[in-house]
Amino acid sequence: MSAHVSKRAAFFDVDKTLLPGSSLYLLARGMYKRGYYTWRDIAGFALAQLTFRVTGAEGRRGMEAARESALAFIEGKSQSDILQLGHDIVVEVIGPRIYPGMRRVIDLHHAEGDKTYLVTAAPRELAERMAAYLGMDGGLGTEAELVDGRYTGRLLGPVLHGPAKLDAVTKLAAEQGIDLRDCSAYSDSLNDRPMLEGVGHPVAVNPDRQLRDLARQRGWPVQDFRKHRRLWLFWLPAGVAGGAATAVTVRVVARQRRGDRESVLLAQTKERLRGWLCD
Repeated sequence: MSAHVSKRAAFFDVDKTLLPGSSLYLLARGMYKRGYYTWRDIAGFALAQLTFRVTGAEGRRGMEAARESALAFIEGKSQSDILQLGHDIVVEVIGPRIYPGMRRVIDLHHAEGDKTYLVTAAPRELAERMAAYLGMDGGLGTEAELVDGRYTGRLLGPVLHGPAKLDAVTKLAAEQGIDLRDCSAYSDSLNDRPMLEGVGHPVAVNPDRQLRDLARQRGWPVQDFRKHRRLWLFWLPAGVAGGAATAVTVRVVARQRRGDRESVLLAQTKERLRGWLCD
């Protein structure tokens, strides 16, 4: 009688783990280019994301507000349209940005017979399209409410962030008969500490300083696929680039006079802003 072999899986964060920057932001960019929104619709969100990416602020309340605002963009849109759009944007925009090294990691798990899943605060539909593009078994993401096939702009349940990621992974593992002690998880951020600690084989990928320190303390493997650590992590439509740069510059100068460290970081990125906005 053969010994029982436990099912194994690997769980992957997306933003800054699988690709540089924000998948949700790339979705917004693709929707803008396809005429779903004007620059006025997304300018406020874009500036908030700029500050978020430069300072690294990722508090729970901030994440909830950012994701709810982003999901509100699809209010009134049909699910079929968004699913097709998500597929197109993954193939055209997101896919080419995925770190080749992370593709190899996913392929290695497949070669070992492991199931693979994306786990992200981005909408579930986007997570599933990305997972399908990579030949993975599935994607877990934030659930948006649907009524009669159209999005209401409201969330169903919590944003898949922090402890909510571990809850989703634990539920999936129970459904699939997976023992999390045999599983791996990959993330760049200390915010995913619950998910990393919830598996037997956590890996820090492109880690922030706090996660790097924790990985060192715990003896976790660290992988860094970043060639350059510049902040090409945000985008604004060309029509708003000049105004955004000016607004950021004014705020930077004011805050520099008060010795604000975060404004110094913004100032360091100002000269590169225009080029990255339309990358």
